[in-house]
Amino acid sequence: MIRIEAIVPQNTVKAISDELKKIKVGGITITKVRGRGKAIGQQLHAAKGTEIFTPEFSDKFIIQVIVLEKDEETVIGIIKPIAKLGKIFISPVSRAIDIASGAENEKAI
Repeated sequence: MIRIEAIVPQNTVKAISDELKKIKVGGITITKVRGRGKAIGQQLHAAKGTEIFTPEFSDKFIIQVIVLEKDEETVIGIIKPIAKLGKIFISPVSRAIDIASGAENEKAI
């Protein structure tokens, strides 16, 4: 099993979620975060348009899914063309447990 975490813009979350449902990804966690990358944020006009403000941080979303290793490239192939911006991180998951049922590993996801 692997964990795929994708940091993506807000306007892509619904489309990614819908596509992941189509391939039967069992669960998805979405977290709203603020951060900055290499790019500078867009300038905003404040105080009735007379002052320009460049925010240091921008809103982003982290999409987390746990999938089998065989599904890794499929999930990445869904996220990349929809998001177009952001980062994807992949890490191994050594064990998963469903608290309610007690199912473990593949049966838990």
